[in-house]
Amino acid sequence: MSVKEKTAVITGSNSGIGLGIAHSLARGGMNVVLNSFTDREEDYSLAADMAREHGVDVRYIKADLSNRDEARALIEQAGTCDVLVNNAGIQHVAAIDEFPTDKWNAIIAINLTSAFHTTAVALPMMRKAEWGRVINIASAHGLTASPYKSAYVAAKHGIVGLTKVVALETAQEPITANAICPGYVMTPIVEAQIPDTMEKYDMDRETVIRDVLLSRQPSKEFATTDQLGGTALFLCSEHAEQITGTTISVDGGWTAL
Repeated sequence: MSVKEKTAVITGSNSGIGLGIAHSLARGGMNVVLNSFTDREEDYSLAADMAREHGVDVRYIKADLSNRDEARALIEQAGTCDVLVNNAGIQHVAAIDEFPTDKWNAIIAINLTSAFHTTAVALPMMRKAEWGRVINIASAHGLTASPYKSAYVAAKHGIVGLTKVVALETAQEPITANAICPGYVMTPIVEAQIPDTMEKYDMDRETVIRDVLLSRQPSKEFATTDQLGGTALFLCSEHAEQITGTTISVDGGWTAL
């Protein structure tokens, strides 16, 4: 089954992992719907530039995924959704007894609950088209844990569980659901952490990357957005038709420890 001319909706995709996946799917011939909560001229320009680069249809749809109605409206406005990539996510770090309730609620809403809402609207479209792929971007933290990340770890474990349920509910249909679990990926958000960490620990850039950011990643190398995009494209291919309800780790050996 060719992925050309199919439509992929990718949440949280105007930068970082989501944007990398969008480029890979567009490069593979898919039409793409980009999304974030902002409504800036550069968001729409990004979509136009990607369309010209890859020769496919690319649109940008604003939606605040912390809001149930906007999460569902994103898929409805897309009109069709052959591939749903639930990628949107935020992070906050604090001890449980100091973790702000509003931060907990926001992380669960965006990182987990939004995926329920988008999937609920997308599945009927996939059934009507008799083909579909649900790809949830979880994390190494969907399979293991770290201190001070209670909401993020809970949400990512939840995404893995939701993925399994979707896979079971669609197991006898031409629809699959899988979770990609990245370790640390070099994105603008991660890049922005490096100078502050260098100053805090009085370390050079290379030491911060190796001994702080990548301390739990045995390869001591970041995963790339291209690698994650290639993994997503593979999951859309005919070679992955019997891969469903599972996790694929792209973490440099993190979860092998």
